[in-house]
Amino acid sequence: MTIIPENEQLLKHLFDLLRAHRGVFKQERVYQRAVGLVLAEVFVFARHTVTQLLMSLGLTEQDWSAWYRLFSAGRFQAERASAVVLAETLAHVASDEVYVVAGDGTQTPRSSRKLEGSGWLPNLRTPKFRVGIHAAQRWFNGSWLMPAEEGYSRAVPLRWLPAFTDKSRPVAHEPQAEWQAAVVFLAWVRQQLDRAGRAAQTVLMVADGHYDNLNLWRALPAGVILLARSAKNRVLYELPTPSTGRGRPSHYGPRALTPEQLWQQRRGWQTVTLLVRRRVRHLQVKVRGPYLRQGAPDRPLMLIVVRGKDNPRTRRPPLPFLVNAALNEHGQWVLPFPLETLLFWAWQRWEVEVAHRELKSNFGLGHKQCWNPVAAVTSVQWSAWVYAVLLLAGYRTWGLTHAPAVPTRWWPGAPRWSLNTLGRAYRAALWGSHQFRPLWSPTPPDWAEKEALLLALRHAAFASARS
Repeated sequence: MTIIPENEQLLKHLFDLLRAHRGVFKQERVYQRAVGLVLAEVFVFARHTVTQLLMSLGLTEQDWSAWYRLFSAGRFQAERASAVVLAETLAHVASDEVYVVAGDGTQTPRSSRKLEGSGWLPNLRTPKFRVGIHAAQRWFNGSWLMPAEEGYSRAVPLRWLPAFTDKSRPVAHEPQAEWQAAVVFLAWVRQQLDRAGRAAQTVLMVADGHYDNLNLWRALPAGVILLARSAKNRVLYELPTPSTGRGRPSHYGPRALTPEQLWQQRRGWQTVTLLVRRRVRHLQVKVRGPYLRQGAPDRPLMLIVVRGKDNPRTRRPPLPFLVNAALNEHGQWVLPFPLETLLFWAWQRWEVEVAHRELKSNFGLGHKQCWNPVAAVTSVQWSAWVYAVLLLAGYRTWGLTHAPAVPTRWWPGAPRWSLNTLGRAYRAALWGSHQFRPLWSPTPPDWAEKEALLLALRHAAFASARS
């Protein structure tokens, strides 16, 4: 196959989403600049700096300062744009379904400590046995997870919040920890759902072990369920028994088994079958609880311990998870959702890591050279917003697993479309000319002509050198 199909629906969904953001920009000319930069993000293959975007639009003789002021003068308001993206995602999630989000922290490496929020952080590009440090900005990414389709999902960034450290000495933004940024994100999601008339809709957030944080458990907003990976030596307590004697009642019961002690017991495992990325996974699970963490006596938690069953030789150590407990109609603390639902979305948390890799490797997150304290943050949030809009338009066009085939004979493409497939489809639809033509011809058929041409060039070079 040598044709990339030109899909008009893809552009229709993209421009519909961009028109929905018209209220984010105060002036029409600012909105038109934003639309132009969104299209330029698709055309650029090198670094995604503002000047490279302008070159891709052919604006090589104009003043570039007005385009920079889109980020430095507050003309792009990231929070309002994020609210529009969340409102657009509600078309794909019914009001009686759970709204699933994922949260994780990430970094954007910087070359200078003078940039807003740039501080010394662990260098993730160094080996684990010898971790180094580098100057970088720390962020919190709160993403929406698309509804499952054949075991697939994808993370769409909703809020890209700065989580700068105290030692980075930010000027225009308050320093905050990752768990504080997570609380801000969850409270914002809850507020947006309430404004949309979905006060009864439950939010489920899946996160890694950084967010099994005592402060986060205590500050968790109402109507939000947190499913976080925990530590194998996590100290947990049983619920206290009703006190009948004198004195202050106890907040905690006896100490429970740690997750590691629990998975060392051979009995009590149950088998759960999941469909993940078109593959059937067989898991062995233990569910215990309710438990309490010291410091959060009003937050009962359920412990889920998971281990694989498919291949005992390559089996990894079991993973413990903690999740809010819910009261059923009999007054008992149980899991807030079916076990299969929780395990499926815990598996899909990795989609946030996929989004980070695509944003940094293919989409130029952090490439824009903006030194203004406001622009240094807004430009990064802009890249995450453009990525979300492009993904959402692709999802409305193809779903998750119905993208056009890759135009190669040796590989038909992955079951779920990638960012490269999406980019090719945008360029084919915008450029119009999508026929691949061979630019390289084998040597044997025309070797005589090539040899004569090379000899002529050689003689000409020697003659010019003598003269």
